[in-house]
Amino acid sequence: MEPGASLEEPLTGKTWSLDDFEAYPALLVMFICNHCPFVVHLKKDIVKLANFYMKRGLAVVAISSNSTVTHPQDGPEFMAEEAKSFNYPFPYLYDQSQAAARAFGAVCTPEFFLFKKDGRRPFELFYHGQFDDSRPRSGVPVTGRDLSAAVDAVLSGQPPPSRQKPSMGCSIKWHPEGTPDLSHQIFTFAVLNST
Repeated sequence: MEPGASLEEPLTGKTWSLDDFEAYPALLVMFICNHCPFVVHLKKDIVKLANFYMKRGLAVVAISSNSTVTHPQDGPEFMAEEAKSFNYPFPYLYDQSQAAARAFGAVCTPEFFLFKKDGRRPFELFYHGQFDDSRPRSGVPVTGRDLSAAVDAVLSGQPPPSRQKPSMGCSIKWHPEGTPDLSHQIFTFAVLNST
């Protein structure tokens, strides 16, 4: 995210930018939405994990980039209701232009990007992988094991996990052709890939 670039939080109307997270040693960016069964399956545990690690210095932000043309249930008014009913301890931001999803290379919900911050250097990608092995109707319990291990490592100065399994979920719902151009709403994120 470049200085001045920002996204709005529907619940509060506050606008957030990268500057809001500069003081933190690590930042977790989650691409989620309201309707996806994979997100619904993890939602309570995402909140638990965020509450646990935010007390230990992790900054957390969630972003919804789905088109409201095709999926109105993922629109800002429903995002605000969702954040309130699940007591999200993190800002849940609306990426109307979908520029944030494109800048990150996000393709699904949920998708997790964990960044480390070293002093004045830009955020650096540390982990891009799954929450854990649990999936809807899989019978595998939700533990948050993979993401927790990565957060533990980044907060304790350890190297990133050598094995990073990609997230699985619903594809991001891109705006259909002919939707008004919203590219003037810019959201970019300066990261250095750690690999």
